[in-house]
Amino acid sequence: MPLSILVLIMSFAIAPNKKITVYLIGDSTMADKEVTAYPETGWGMPFHYFFDSTVVVDNRAKNGRSTRTFIEEGRWKPVVENLKEGDYVLIQFGHNDEVPTKKSYTTPEQFTINLEKFVSESRSKNAIPVLITPVARRKFDSSGKIEETHAVYTQLVKDVAAKYKVPLIDLDQKSQELVQQFGPEASKYLYNYLSPGENPHYPAGRKDDTHFSELGARKMAEIVLYEIKSLNLGLANHIRVVPVKEKK
Repeated sequence: MPLSILVLIMSFAIAPNKKITVYLIGDSTMADKEVTAYPETGWGMPFHYFFDSTVVVDNRAKNGRSTRTFIEEGRWKPVVENLKEGDYVLIQFGHNDEVPTKKSYTTPEQFTINLEKFVSESRSKNAIPVLITPVARRKFDSSGKIEETHAVYTQLVKDVAAKYKVPLIDLDQKSQELVQQFGPEASKYLYNYLSPGENPHYPAGRKDDTHFSELGARKMAEIVLYEIKSLNLGLANHIRVVPVKEKK
């Protein structure tokens, strides 16, 4: 075999993996779902469809997890071990951290420490952390105005982002705006609302103001994508753009 061809083959063999991995860490609002949960959909499920072939979305989010339990269960460790320069870590917790009656409850002080851990350890591998405030629950007051349900923990996320100059996506605020646009009744289509007998997975029906339908998950994913563009993150260059066909 000619030397020039051998060198070319070897260059392909040792070429670095140029794919970008986007790790999603968070709770059920982001997580991939079991088939038996359908049509409940985490926004991380449609998220990967919006990127070109150079991006791999690795969704590690899990139902019921808080920052504390995600770390204690060893879910964060393999993410850090596999991070490489140029990867992204999208971090969205709060739903399970903030509820004192849940086993996943995390004090505000510990929540802050855990977010700082995610940020510092991501950066230690030259990866790019992005903090995301907890996504809105569907809760309206008597006048039909959406209510804030994450005030304390959303602010903690913002504080960490400001302190460490971390890109921030305020999904809490943006998703509230979306839900408000739909209004008290139509917003049910964004969440896992089902009538009795409508779906075999939920024969008694479902009224869920936290978890999303397919439509809701896609809308939330689109908000995150738009904010990635607004922040001018390098990842935005890998979002698929469908060419518009000219009319003949």
